[in-house]
Amino acid sequence: MKKKNFFLLIAYLYSTKIVFGAEEGMPQLNPEYWASQTFWLVLIFSILYLIIWKIFLPKIINSVENRKSKIVNDLNEAEKLKESAEKKLKEYEKIIEETKKVAKKIVEDNKKNLTNDIKSKNQELNKAIEKELLAVEKEINELKNSSIASINKIAAEISSDLIKKMIGTEVNMSNVSAVVQEISKTKLESNL
Repeated sequence: MKKKNFFLLIAYLYSTKIVFGAEEGMPQLNPEYWASQTFWLVLIFSILYLIIWKIFLPKIINSVENRKSKIVNDLNEAEKLKESAEKKLKEYEKIIEETKKVAKKIVEDNKKNLTNDIKSKNQELNKAIEKELLAVEKEINELKNSSIASINKIAAEISSDLIKKMIGTEVNMSNVSAVVQEISKTKLESNL
């Protein structure tokens, strides 16, 4: 419907020759209209200039200033955050270094304590072993002495029994014991 009305308007204008301007030519080039055209040109452009200058330009300037101040504020805030982050990073690095030092000291202290404990336990163990060795040596010597005495006694009894069976008379037990002790003493000395 709109297209139909548009085409009808174009046909009407074409038929009345309004589309092609005045019969004398273009009115803009006719010096008779120049004063009114200049007046309207100055008036319209002055009004446009005032509208742009008073209404649109302050809004544009305000918008640009707001953006500029927001960017500056954002940059300042970013710089502050960067400085804060660097400060925190330095604090964390310092804490980590101190923690490493403390951990190293704890490890060294524990190592020293462990070494001292090992030494003390080793000394206690050596003392206990030495004490046991002395006790065992004493027991061996006692056993050796008691076994030598038992062996000598048994040897004296067997010797006296043998002599009694061979000779048929009884011998003095103290003499046989003395001889057996003398023989065992010489045998022990030769073995040592």
